Formats: sequence, structure tokens, C-alpha cells
Amino acid sequence: MDLAMFSQVAEITNSLYLSSAAAVRGEKIRSLGITHVINITLEIPNLQMPNLECMQIHIDDAPNARLGLYFDRCADKIHMVDRKGGKTLVHCVAGVSRSASICIAYLMKYQRMTLEQAYRHVKRRRSVIHPNVGFWRQLIDFERRLFGRNTVKMVESSIGWIPDVYLQETKSFMWMPTTSSRFGY
Repeated sequence: MDLAMFSQVAEITNSLYLSSAAAVRGEKIRSLGITHVINITLEIPNLQMPNLECMQIHIDDAPNARLGLYFDRCADKIHMVDRKGGKTLVHCVAGVSRSASICIAYLMKYQRMTLEQAYRHVKRRRSVIHPNVGFWRQLIDFERRLFGRNTVKMVESSIGWIPDVYLQETKSFMWMPTTSSRFGY
């Protein structure tokens, strides 16, 4: 895992950025020209800076959290900021689940990407993203509402129900026995 990624701000589009809360620093915000922040945390206060508009969504990173209720509101806000020439940074605590889900929802609604395309696009730009299973279910429902079909489905795995894109990713992992098991110790 690329731990440096947790402290970086990833450019998703020319007007949309994604990061962890730790990466939200005044000098970085100014240097990127960010005008709006969507803070999706329960506990982290908004950054106070002149000419920076912040919106906070108090929601937990839990599979039963109803983040889907905010997909349209956040996507519409990101789109409006872009149309006015601004830039939006979306962050949660780690920049892995909640904020990534919002960015994916925006790409589906306004860039007309399928859920699979949007996920892969965000994953290429911020490799650590990993929306929780509940958010995947909500993204799948959102895709069906937007396009009338789905490109990602939930599948059963040895660890429970997961999106099929996670199953595809794990196929590239290779199990390596430890030295002791190789030699029968």
C-alpha cells in the first residue's frame, strides 16, 4: 500500500480533487486554486480560510450509513462550482471510502461514466480508495437510477458480499508461502 498517498491531494478532474483530512492544508489549498471543500467527516472541523467555501456532511464510514442521500447534492455542488470556474476538494478522514464514493457519484452523474469506469478512473488517480460495501450498494442503486442498468454487481466471496471489481482486483494477488511452510517446518 502506498502510504504517501494518504497525505497527497489527488486530481480527479481539472476541477475536482480528493484527499484525506491530513492533506487539507491552507498552502496546498491555495496552490491548487481550490475554492470549495466538501468535508465528509463527523469529527474534523472545516478549514477556515478567506475565499474558501466549506460544506460539511456529518456521516460515519459505516456500511449502514446513508451516504447515498448526498450523492445528488454533492455532485450538483461540484458541477456548479466547476461551471463557475472554481475547484472542489472532497475529503473524509482517510480519503478512501466516503470521499471516494462522492467523487465516483459525481463522475457518473456529470461525466456520464458508468460506475465501473468512474471507480477505475478515481482508483488510477488515488490508488488507496476502497469504498465500503454499504457505499457500493448505494452506488450500484445510483447507477441504476441514472442509467437504468449496472456495470458493477455484488458477489459472494470468502469474506462476504463484495463488489465484483474487488474480486477482479484480488485475482492479481499471488499467495506466497512462508519459508517455514515451504520446507515443512
